[in-house]
Amino acid sequence: MNLRKNPADSKNQQRINEQIRAREVRVISEAGEQLGIMHIRKALELAQEAGLDLVEVAPNEKFPVCRIMDYGKFKYQMAKKQSKSVQHTVKVKEIRLRPGTGDNDVNVKVNAAKGFLEKKDKVLVSIVFRGRELAHIQEGERMMKQVLDLLAPYGKVDGNPSKQGKRISCTVTPN
Repeated sequence: MNLRKNPADSKNQQRINEQIRAREVRVISEAGEQLGIMHIRKALELAQEAGLDLVEVAPNEKFPVCRIMDYGKFKYQMAKKQSKSVQHTVKVKEIRLRPGTGDNDVNVKVNAAKGFLEKKDKVLVSIVFRGRELAHIQEGERMMKQVLDLLAPYGKVDGNPSKQGKRISCTVTPN
C-alpha cells in the first residue's frame, strides 16, 4: 500500500500526461473545440503530435475533461495572475502628540512614522490639546511644523495642517 501523496493531487496542480488516471476522457483541443470522448492513449497521442501536453482541467466529471495545451505557459500565466492580485492595501496610521511632548519622545514617534511611510502606508499626524494647553496653540503649530520637516524626505504633506476642535492634524503620504 503506497501512502505517499501524489504531488498532482494538491489543489493547485492538475494532472498532466501520464499522471491522468481515467481510461476515457473528454478532450478539448488547443483552439478550444471539443474533440469528444476518447481513450486516454489516443488523447495522449494527439497531444504529442501537437507538441503539447494533455492537462486534466475537470477531474470530477463522469468523463474527466482534459485540454491540449502548453502546460509550462499555462503555469506561468497563472502565477502572473496571482502576483497581480496580491497588492498592498494602503492603511492610515496615526501618531498622536501633545504640545508638551519632549524632543526624544517626538523623535521616537517620527521614527515610527518613517517606518509606516517606508511600508507605503499613510500617516496622520495629530497634535492633541487638553485643558489649558488650548491657550498655547502656537506651541502645537510649532511642533507640527517640526514633525512635518522631519518627515519631508519620506513623504509629502497633503494640504496644510487643519485645526479641528481640540486637535491639529495633517496627513503625510509616502513618496
